[in-house]
Formats: sequence, C-alpha cells, structure tokens
Amino acid sequence: MRLRDARPVRRGGVGKVLPSLDWNSNSPAPYPTEWLADLLRHGLLTPSFIPPAPIRELRELTRYRKHLVETRAREVNRVQKVLEGANIKLASVATDVLGKSGRAMLEALIRGKHDPAVLAELARGRMRSKRPELQLALEGRLLGQHRILLQQLLAHIDFLETSRAEVEAEIDRCLVPFGQAVALAQTLPGIAETAATAIIAELGTDMTRFASDKHLASWAGVCPGNKQSGGKRLSGKTTHGNPYLRAVLGEVAWAISHTKDNYLSAQFHRIARRRGKQKAVVAVSHSVLIILYHMLREGRPYSDLGPDYFEKLEATQIERYHVRRLEQLGYTVTLTPASAA
Repeated sequence: MRLRDARPVRRGGVGKVLPSLDWNSNSPAPYPTEWLADLLRHGLLTPSFIPPAPIRELRELTRYRKHLVETRAREVNRVQKVLEGANIKLASVATDVLGKSGRAMLEALIRGKHDPAVLAELARGRMRSKRPELQLALEGRLLGQHRILLQQLLAHIDFLETSRAEVEAEIDRCLVPFGQAVALAQTLPGIAETAATAIIAELGTDMTRFASDKHLASWAGVCPGNKQSGGKRLSGKTTHGNPYLRAVLGEVAWAISHTKDNYLSAQFHRIARRRGKQKAVVAVSHSVLIILYHMLREGRPYSDLGPDYFEKLEATQIERYHVRRLEQLGYTVTLTPASAA
C-alpha cells in the first residue's frame, strides 16, 4: 500500500479531506478507525501530548479533589434547600450555614429541639450578637423527613471532607518532585498553592513538548478561534481545549481582577471596560498561560510590568485626548516637558 499522487478523497465524514491511500477498488471503503491506523502507519498523524506517569498520577488526584469540592458545594446547597422548605432562614443570618454555630444548631434541630431561643443560644463568637435575628430565622416547622435529610446530608458532607483530606495528603506526597515548579507558579499574582498544583498537574513541567506558547494556548483552548469562509472571519469563539485547565485559569483570572497594582489586573479592567468581564477573563487567562509557559520553560519567577504599563504604552494617545478635552472647554493648551520647565 502506498500514497497516491492523485486527488484526495473524502473519508471519515463530510468535509474531512484526507490523503488517499491505494486501496483495492474491489474492497469496501475503510472504517474511520482503519483509516486512522493507516495514517499512523505512514507517519501522517501528529502524536498527542501524553504527560509522564508522575504527572498523570498527580492529575488524577487533583481532578478528583475538584470533584469532591464540587460535590460538597452541591450538598451544602441541598442543606439550605431543606431548611428553606422547613421555613428556617438560617442562611439569611449566618454567613456559613455549616460553620461552628450553624452546625451546632443543625445538630440540635436533628435531635428534635424546636425552641428558637434555645437554638439561638448555641451561637458562638460574633454570632452571639445576632441572637435576636437568629430567633426569628429559626422559627420554622421541621418535619420528620427534614430531619432525616439533614442527618444524611451532614453525614455525607463529613465523609466528603474526610475524603478530601486524604486525597490532599496523597497530592502532597506526589507533589514533592514538582515543588520548585509549583513555587515558581505561585510568584504570579492570583495563583495560590491549590491553583498552582492543578496547573502543574495539567501542563506538566516540560514545556518543550509544545512548539511555542501559541500551540500551548491552542491546546488549552484559551486562544481566539479562526473560523473563516471565503476570506471572511465568521467566529472568534474559543475551542473546548482542556476543560480542567481552562477552569482553573478562569478562577485565577477572577482572582487577579480583585487585586491591584499589577499588570494583569490593569489588563483585566482595561478590557472589561470596553468588552465586558467575560471576555476580559478569557484574555487574562490567555496571558496567564503564556506567562506560565515562559516561566516554566526558562525557570524564572514572574516579573511584573507594572500597573501603569498601558498608560506608558499609550502616552501619546492619552496626551492627545486630554488636550482635546481641554480645548473643548475653551482653553489654549501648550505642552512643556517637565525636564524643560
């Protein structure tokens, strides 16, 4: 079997043009899996990125930890739903329904205590100053099914917290060879240890596997799309990429948006003013990934460009804007450099 020099044929679906192989004209067309196997045998397929075994082990643990955290959050929401069904408005007074005060009240409700004054006395710390509000919030009607549901939900939440602690202990063990990379990633604003661990688990530490930072951004799914037809660009929507890496990069971007005095925060607010926060999150996620690529490739910590980077970059534009505004107000503006004054 050899590659033809003739025109390509369409196989494996409408619109997919693949090189033609010299199949026997009497034999039926190959299935997509057979076609891919022949392409691989002729060296026409680019190998996929498969990280080494230690990274794969760390990746499985961090992904399962994320699943445990999400499951616990859903169970906490179910606890609040059960309380709302019993007309108990504990969440409107307590910031954390499963804090020390809230947990003590829930356990008392499960044991059959109904007096709001007695339940309010279980408050601890700063919650004791809210006892009058707690008495009003705890005036509900907790039925038998509500107690059973609360008991099962609290037991499941305890199990999830125990499982998460065990998984995090195993993650710490697997993280020892990658401690330097995790510490390096944490030098970037908005990245704490948990986020750094998840990023290293998805990317690995060997950036030479990616031809460039653009290839990495495309693989992760945080670069603009390039859908064109007839020379006209139809959509710039991002691809799916790696959903776990995209999720943690989005969380990092939101964390950066709440910081100050750094380049990435200035970039977020600059884009958010013009195009909205969602597009700003994607743009900052892209910048964070590009920065991480070069940090891990060169082994250097993050060096910030400064919050006034864009102002310096557009100094002429800003100068022209303010001169025009002053002239609109009736002033004659003459600019003199500070060094010549």
